[in-house]
Formats: sequence, structure tokens, C-alpha cells
Amino acid sequence: MQSPFDTDLHLPFPILIGDIGGTNARFAILKDAYGDPRPFPIVQTADFPTIEDAIQRTVLDKTSIQPRSTILAIAGPINGDDIPLTNCPWVVRPRQMIADLNMSDVLVINDFEAQGLAVGSLADEHREPIGSATGETLASRVVLGPGTGLGVAGLVHAQHKWLPVPGEGGHIDVGPRTPRDYAIWPFLTPVNDPGAAIGRISAEELLSGRGVMNIYRAVCGAEGQSELFTQPAEVTSAGLAGTNAIAAETLSLFTTYLGRVAGDLALVFMAKGGVYLAGGISQKIVPALKKPEFRTAFEDKAPHSALMRAIPTYVVTHPLAALAGLAAYAQTPARFGLETEGRHWRG
Repeated sequence: MQSPFDTDLHLPFPILIGDIGGTNARFAILKDAYGDPRPFPIVQTADFPTIEDAIQRTVLDKTSIQPRSTILAIAGPINGDDIPLTNCPWVVRPRQMIADLNMSDVLVINDFEAQGLAVGSLADEHREPIGSATGETLASRVVLGPGTGLGVAGLVHAQHKWLPVPGEGGHIDVGPRTPRDYAIWPFLTPVNDPGAAIGRISAEELLSGRGVMNIYRAVCGAEGQSELFTQPAEVTSAGLAGTNAIAAETLSLFTTYLGRVAGDLALVFMAKGGVYLAGGISQKIVPALKKPEFRTAFEDKAPHSALMRAIPTYVVTHPLAALAGLAAYAQTPARFGLETEGRHWRG
């Protein structure tokens, strides 16, 4: 019986790899098992009615290389032959792609699994250390990415392989700890299930683009101040520049809460190999992350503070990290334990 992890799965080259988000789609072609992927211009998903149309017009019509298979990382659950994206009208239909695009194999995985694959293969030049801890190179790791939402994945190292563990860790509870937290928490809007009497504050409601705005509005409410900014980038820019006190506090609280959640996840996975911060927000606020608040919150996990001080933290700086992770898997699948059952289609 074939293992669902298919560590010896070798898809035929050339391989089309794709990172499909709610707003943008990124594609590249791997010609063989040795060369670097050839990237194509970033696609706005709203500009194309279907993923097949986007691939045909922006990839296949621009190259003489005909992919024989594809690996796609998508932002959405994978269940069945029709795979809708969470924040995009595209529906991935692997059997239709095999027929329409003349491919033999289609493999579809979660977008943060791809980030996990990247974290298992990144060179030092593509990660910016936050703090001085170095950690154990081959120990388990965690990746989390504040962006449109909060993506989370574990990367377990076992039996000489990296095993990505996707999940919905962005939806864990976050509660107040300090007097300042208790002052602003009443101004946060809780997440409510239908019929629930009491809502909750999830990590994603604080550690995302809208989370920046949620914290900013809560600080304004606690201070009795009018809101000057309407976009997350405005808040983070003013916070980094120090031109607005409430924006600066918002950014400080954001990095503090990110440190707390990152530390919790490090404990869950015993991530002695490090915690990696992915996504555009993390890359834009590196100067704030290098201030004491992030590492202080990360390490403040009594009775295990000494353990936490030894766990390194990084910002992923690779501009196409998910594609790099897919490429690493496509070229060296035996290094990874990737579950393929129900996610691999053959023509």
C-alpha cells in the first residue's frame, strides 16, 4: 500500500509551480531538477476569470516550455475535485487542468505548507535574524505570516525529513495581560459565532492587516482620540517614523502580541530550530521587530523563559518564498514528508 506521504513522488519535468492567494498569483517553471525556477510576472487574480485562463495567458503563451505537471499552493481548504479559494472567485479543478492544459499530474497543497517547505530549505541570506539566539539547525520550526489573515504552519523534523503541518493556528485566542491591554481590550470587536453570547479575540484579529487597524482604533478609543488613519500601511509607516504617538504605540503593541503568539507556537511545536515570520507585513516592520518588545514577549513564558531565550526568530526575506519551497520539494521530494492523499491527481 502506497504511503499517503509519497516521499518518493517525482513529478515529471518541466513543472509549473504556483502560489495562489486571494489577491495575487505567482507562477514559475522548473525546467529540470537542477536549475533555478523561472518566475513570471505577478498576476492579479481579479484580472482573469479562471486559473486556467491566467496560466494560459501569462505563462504558457509567454514561453515555449510546456509543463508536464504542476504543484499549486492555495489559500483555501482542499477537499474534493473542486477547490474554491477563500478570498478569490477562482476554483481550482485539477482534472479540468489536466485536460485543458495537457498535463499528466496536478498536486495541490495549502499555501502555508509551501511556506513551511521554504523554511526547511532557506539559505541564510533569505532570513533576517531577530535577536541573538542561533538554535539547532535541524530541529523543528514554526512559520507564521501576518498578512490578509494570519497563516500558521509547523515544520517537524523527524526521520531525516521535514514534515510540514498546516493548520488554522491564526484563530487561537489571545487575551489581555498588562494594564494597557485591559484598557484597550474593551474597544476591540470580538469574533462571534451565530448564537454565541460572548465573543473572543483571535490572533488573526490582531496580527493581520485588519489587526493593525483593530489595535489602532482600540488605542484611539482608549485615549479618546479621533482616528487619523484608514489603512494599515499608514499606521505602520507613521509608527516606524515616530510621527504619530498612537501609531507608534499600535506598532509596539502589534510586535508585542506577535511575540506572544510566536512564543506560544514555539512551545507547541518545541521549535528549537526557530520561528520564522513570513509575509509582507513582517518584512516591512523589521526595524520595529528588532526593538526589545518582540523578543521580550516571545521569551516571557515562565517557567520556560530559559528555553525560549535559546530559540531563534527570523523574518523571511525571500521575495518568492512559497515558490522557493515548492521548487525545493519538486526537485528533492525525498527531503520532505508531504501528505499527498486526496491532493494529487493523475491524468
